[in-house]
Amino acid sequence: MNIKFLNGNGVKLLAAVLMVVDHMGMVFFPGVMWLRAIGRISLPLFAYMFAEGCRYTKNKFNHLVLLLSVAVICQIAIFLATGGLSMCILVTFSLSTLIIYSLQHLKRTLFLSHSPLSCVLVTAGFLGMVFLTFLLCNIEEINGIPFSIEYGFWGCMLPVFASVFDFSCLPGVISLKKFENRYISLACFAVGLIILCAFHSGTLQWFSLIALIPLLLYNGQRGKLKLKYFFYIFYPAHLGLFYLISYLI
Repeated sequence: MNIKFLNGNGVKLLAAVLMVVDHMGMVFFPGVMWLRAIGRISLPLFAYMFAEGCRYTKNKFNHLVLLLSVAVICQIAIFLATGGLSMCILVTFSLSTLIIYSLQHLKRTLFLSHSPLSCVLVTAGFLGMVFLTFLLCNIEEINGIPFSIEYGFWGCMLPVFASVFDFSCLPGVISLKKFENRYISLACFAVGLIILCAFHSGTLQWFSLIALIPLLLYNGQRGKLKLKYFFYIFYPAHLGLFYLISYLI
């Protein structure tokens, strides 16, 4: 019996619904904690699917530019509305994507290159990207304005955990393909999620572990509908709508 019946679109649609519940609680019912608890499940679902996007995308540059563009638009809107520098989740995932692409480049260099110098330089580049992310996540203010990156360093690293045993970037290296197993990927991701929960303030974040259940049902397929751009539009659109309604009432 095959229990893996959820495709990528299904996982992301579930994550989107849970995100709406979370943001409804954040904007309209800040004292209703069960709404926020349900919303905690959304992040791991999106994080895992972002790792999948980095794995399968054919044009990494376009993928990164699109992600950064939407993140910048969201941040401009947030700054104009609040005057604050709290970075949205798309900034978090932008940093995750940069680290994953650095990791993919490191794997290609280590397994396909015969130059020790190249291996050293690319390893330094990957570690530098991780360290830069760590530094950014520990900045507390800029010119007296509070600054934060949503979910912090371990939130940025969460999709990276799902990419540790992804060797699809190494064409022809058959001996490593046996490690490309979704259960291994999910186990690494679960470790990253537990670390995130442990370092995150408050107890609500532990509800995010429930996300491992639908991820166990994920079959590794995208789905027939091409909803890539829908999710990029949906995030700022529904937040903007919620804040507009909140302002009007």
